[in-house]
Parts: sequence; C-alpha cells; structure tokens
Amino acid sequence: MLLRDGDEGMEVFMVVRHHQIDFASGALVFPGGSIEPDDHAIAADPALYRNVEGLDDVTRAVRIAAVRETHEECGVLLARPRGGDRLAEPDACDAIARRVAGGVSFRQAVSEAGLELALDQLTPFAHWITPTFMPKRFDTYFFVVAAPADQLARHDGSESVDSTWINPQRALLDAKAGKYTIIFPTRLNLELLARQNAVEAAIVAARARRIVTVEPVPAKMPDGGRALKIPVEAGYGGDVFAAE
Repeated sequence: MLLRDGDEGMEVFMVVRHHQIDFASGALVFPGGSIEPDDHAIAADPALYRNVEGLDDVTRAVRIAAVRETHEECGVLLARPRGGDRLAEPDACDAIARRVAGGVSFRQAVSEAGLELALDQLTPFAHWITPTFMPKRFDTYFFVVAAPADQLARHDGSESVDSTWINPQRALLDAKAGKYTIIFPTRLNLELLARQNAVEAAIVAARARRIVTVEPVPAKMPDGGRALKIPVEAGYGGDVFAAE
C-alpha cells in the first residue's frame, strides 16, 4: 500500500485489475503478487538488503516479493544504492525495469546495479487468508510504505489497466456509488487505513497495532443476508461484516 499526502489528505495508490484475470477481475486493488523462487534466492543473499535483523527467511522473502511486485506492477522500486541512505533515483529504477523486461532476473538486475532492497521501509499492516470455500486461495500480507516522492507510480497495462492515487474514504464512497468494484478484504483494509489522514500517522498506527491473521468464515446477518465473520481482535471494528 503506497501512501502519499495529497490535497484531500492521505492518498493510496491503487490499480484496476484486467477483466480477463481470473481473480478479482476489474476490481480496484493494491499492487501485489505472489512469491517467486527468485525472492527466496534474494532472501538468502544479505548483500541485497539490510536493516532486517530478527526476520526469518520466509518473512524476508514476503517483503522481497512485495518490493519486486510493486516495481513490476507500478514502476516504484524501494531500493537504495548499496551502503546509502537515500532511495534510488528514478533513472536507476527504470534501468532495472528495462533489464528485467530484457530477460534478466530481478535479483541479477538489482545486484549488478549496486542496489539493496529497502525492506525496512515496509510496515506490516494486515494478514489475510482467503476463506476455505473460495476456489482459488491466497495467503496475503499487506504492508504500508511512504511512496518515494520522485518516482512515478503507474499501472503496467497488462495485469492492471488503470490506476489512481485516491483518498481511502473517497475510494469507499466511489465504490458505494458504483464507480469501482472493491472486494471484501480491500474494503476493510481501506476502512482501517481511512482512520488516519496522513502518511506518518498511518505508519505509526500500523506499527502499534498487533497483526492478527484474518481468515473469514461464512455467517448470517440479523436480516438473513450473507456475511463473513473475522476475528474481532484484528481491529476492524467488529467481527461480522456484510459480504458485499
């Protein structure tokens, strides 16, 4: 979840998934994707990241996948020149994208560019597992991060066909008005994100919150409608929500 402070308060970068994708087609979502073998290879090479003491190999691989997928899906790369403090310049990020498009692995491109992934910039926000009744299931970790001010976020034109910087509350209102399709976990995470209206406040709140795994189970609303039940300890303001 890339965040920036905008004219309407805090904004989050979101993309519209291609209509031919089999999961959440056409929905407004946060950039992301699946862990790949190369992510585990990067996790095993401490020269490609730093400042992640205490994280095990799997947790590092999850963060690496988040950085890689964000770069692939919207062109933003959370990386620094090796040993440096400032995030990489846009030209360096674009060079990585060109090399990967040319068939070089992300790991090799990052290594040869003298970069290290800024895994420490990612703050855990939520952990969701799709319900058992879903035909396709995911184990998904959400992170929040302040977007680099000088990098341009954009959709890739393949997996996503449109993109927007949008205030979380505005996204929810637009979805209610029928402008966007927003699936259940995205809606609840937007609602949680909307409790703060500045990037620093959202990151501080995420650091203070205990991450509780959410795996929704079917439930019934008092009026007999469909609902999903989640752990109240997850902090979404309740445990039963309409399954819109």
